[in-house]
Amino acid sequence: MRKKRKVQSLEEIPKFRSEEEEARFWAEHELDEPLLEAMAPPPEGLLPPSRPRTRAISLRLDEDLLRRLKAVARRKGKGYQTLLKEFVLERLYEEEKREGVI
Repeated sequence: MRKKRKVQSLEEIPKFRSEEEEARFWAEHELDEPLLEAMAPPPEGLLPPSRPRTRAISLRLDEDLLRRLKAVARRKGKGYQTLLKEFVLERLYEEEKREGVI
């Protein structure tokens, strides 16, 4: 794994044209420790609510399916596990809707 380049000032962060461009930038960069320490915490109420805790599970996928999933996730600029969770959530919603649960 290559070492990420340190961003030492906020001026070094470009204006991004897309989420994919931003994801590529942050895959190669990280904020330098002094810059992080200089930042004040956001005012109370501005932080989004914390995500619910997740539980690790084991899921076996054949190599071709995993390759395709990773390719789609890469094109969307996100991790394949995140994309897989989104797929499951969307399908679950559709099933529950069809069954009249929601």
